[in-house]
Amino acid sequence: MDNVNSIFISIDGHGGSGKSSLAKKLAESLKAEIIHIDDFTGLGANTDWYKTLINKVIEPSQSGSKFLSYTRAKWWPEHTPKPVKDQPVTSVMIVEGVCSSRAELRSYMAFKIFVDTPRSICIERGIMRDKGMGGKSDEEILAQWNQWLEWDDLYFAKDNPKSVADIIVSGTDSYEKSRDAILLKMNHVLK
Repeated sequence: MDNVNSIFISIDGHGGSGKSSLAKKLAESLKAEIIHIDDFTGLGANTDWYKTLINKVIEPSQSGSKFLSYTRAKWWPEHTPKPVKDQPVTSVMIVEGVCSSRAELRSYMAFKIFVDTPRSICIERGIMRDKGMGGKSDEEILAQWNQWLEWDDLYFAKDNPKSVADIIVSGTDSYEKSRDAILLKMNHVLK
């Protein structure tokens, strides 16, 4: 592979909205790599985490690096994620996660997607996903999800990612339907 100057696509929305699953479908179609915001934010992350994303992922990808390596954030005290080593840089890179369309990252994003999903569905999905992780009870997981969604709400009120999205898709539609709508819109926006 020759040097690649990547373009970035963001997939934003509430936690549990379906961003990661949609990113996988879209990545298959675009032969793109996925960058997860959760790898940078983690539990108790400082507010400048996005600078690491820019320095370790976006700038190297846009300046011709062929591979990326970075340390992943911890999400609970016993969590010991393996660092990302030699992740291929592709012509399209998908950044998925809450805050992927935040004001400080927007100028790097060629195309912005917002996954709009009812809060109750986000919580239901989140609890199912997180059962058994970190040894927490269902009640503790629910309390954590309610806290995260409150933080999401603060971010949405401050940066309003839905208002700057190139496309808004429903998190209750099939991932294939959303992917197809996104690819059609991308063809028009990224000409």
